[in-house]
Order: sequence, then C-alpha cells, then structure tokens
Amino acid sequence: MASQSSTPQSVHDFTVKDAKGNEVELSKYKGKVLIIVNVASQCGLTNSNYTELAQLYEKYKNQGLEILAFPCNQFGAQEPGTNEEIVEFACTRFKAEYPIFDKVDVNGSNAAPVYKYLKSSKGGLFGDGIKWNFSKFLVNKDGQVVDRYAPTTSPLSIEKDVKKLLGIA
Repeated sequence: MASQSSTPQSVHDFTVKDAKGNEVELSKYKGKVLIIVNVASQCGLTNSNYTELAQLYEKYKNQGLEILAFPCNQFGAQEPGTNEEIVEFACTRFKAEYPIFDKVDVNGSNAAPVYKYLKSSKGGLFGDGIKWNFSKFLVNKDGQVVDRYAPTTSPLSIEKDVKKLLGIA
C-alpha cells in the first residue's frame, strides 16, 4: 500500500487483496491495459456486463488487456455472497477468467484506497461517487486512469478505446 505521506501516482502504487485474501501488488499489471470494474451478482446489469467483459477479455487478454473485478455490496445489497460464492458464480456462469478480488466498498469512508484514487482521477460528470454496480475505469499501460464509464455503458462499446490503448486500433 502506498504510504500515507506519498500520493499515489498510478494504479500500480496499490496493493489489494484477491478473493482468497492474498495481497496482490497492482504493479504486476505494469504494461497492461486495465478495465477496473465493481461487480455484483444480483444486479439487472449483471448478465450483459459479465458476458461482455468475458468476451473482451477473451479477445484481448493475449494482447495486454487485464480486467480487475472488485465485488461490491453497496448498491441495493446485490452482492451478498462470500468471496468464494462470488468467484464460483462469475467463473461458472460467465466463464470469467480474469481476476476477481476481495469484496470492497467503493464509496464512503471505508472505500478501498484504489477506488479513492480511481474516483479522484476521473470524477467529472459523475462526481466523485460510484453510482451503481459495473462502473468501469479504463487504465493505460502506465497505470493512469484515462476514462470512466457509467454502469449502463456496455463493455463492448468501449472496445475501440481498449484497442487504442493496446496500440491495435
């Protein structure tokens, strides 16, 4: 974790926990384009988002795309499961092969530090708060947030932005 005295300069400055509770340094994703998304199993947006995220990942994982999914139960309590249940759901039902991390808060005083950073990097139209499940942040190979998409934005609709960052546009 970035020390309190230093301001994080990129997503790569953070350490998060995976769904099994192991620490993961996001610096391991240097050189990758990232989609960071807060996910939920029981949302009206679940099927389309999980399906399209899996399609994007399948298409571009070998070209440098990584999707980092952070379960969150702050919106309508639509992610009530344990980490094991969430991973089982995403991987079995939606063939999610990308990493699913520990359940986090994305808003409020207990928001995960990486989410505080993401929101401070790309507030804009959306204000600082995450409005709902499946808010998506697009991060370049240097760990800088380059765009933010609403929960209702289809993952496939941002494919052109992903390809541009991957250098295959």
